[in-house]
Amino acid sequence: MISRQSLTGRSEVKAKRNVWSRIKRDYQLYLFLLPIVAIYLVFRYYPMYGVQIAFKDFSPSQGIWGSEWVGFKHFADFFGAYNFWQIMENTLLLSFLSLLFSFPAPILIALLLNQMMAKKYKSFVQTVIYAPHFISTVVLVGMLGVFLSPNRGIVNHVITWFGGQPILFMADAGWFRPLYILSGIWQETGFATIIYLASLAGVNPELHEAAIMDGASKWKRVLNVDIPSILPTIVILLILALGNVMSIGFEKAFLMQSDLNYSASNIIPTYVYETGIQKAQYSFSTAVGLFNSAINIILIFAVNRIAKKLTETSLW
Repeated sequence: MISRQSLTGRSEVKAKRNVWSRIKRDYQLYLFLLPIVAIYLVFRYYPMYGVQIAFKDFSPSQGIWGSEWVGFKHFADFFGAYNFWQIMENTLLLSFLSLLFSFPAPILIALLLNQMMAKKYKSFVQTVIYAPHFISTVVLVGMLGVFLSPNRGIVNHVITWFGGQPILFMADAGWFRPLYILSGIWQETGFATIIYLASLAGVNPELHEAAIMDGASKWKRVLNVDIPSILPTIVILLILALGNVMSIGFEKAFLMQSDLNYSASNIIPTYVYETGIQKAQYSFSTAVGLFNSAINIILIFAVNRIAKKLTETSLW
């Protein structure tokens, strides 16, 4: 009589043979994957070797392995820092406000463009809103400085023309978040819109025809046909966005930062740069960056699980 263990062993051997047979059959596809895997190993996974300095008192002369092990000392120093709560508040506020205002924008624009019948006008609008995506962050911040200049900026010229006083937009802490969010919406909405337009292009036309036969208006067709059809795409992009809540773009925040708006612009990425590069506190800045990454990992797993339960759509 054949035992259960022998049957299990045979099934495992058979499964391994099937895997190798599929690899041999489609080896060209796996060869195409090799450069991507190599890039990730070299630029994504290999640098993780240096993450251990977050738990050491790193000294360049002693190297990573030779530096003294201090455990969670740098994490405790960060949690006990006088500006810890200010940094966390600035990071979370900027992240969630950016998500709140920037995430729905491309969905709304894609739904509106999808209803346009004039193809030339539709293409023109798509080009106009997509073009800012190609502007570099440095140029974008420079444009903000020119347009919002208290002396020569067109915005302050309009304000004074209506009898108001010039506003120091770039030096006012209260204006840092609105400028960061609005400039981000202007620059990135067009790119995200293309993703939703591609998803809308895959909607079955028969669904719209059936809705029209039932007397549904354009508004009802958007609510009952378009939005449910692109909901999986919305959920996936929302999971990715929430999983990167703590990963705010360093470059724009750093370029917009000044001594006058430091109370609002001091976020985790700029703080890591300040302590790690400018003050040479390598272990401390690595610990802060590792804490930031750990929060993102926890968030993406939690949001993915919640989305899977509520919508049956998830990353894995």
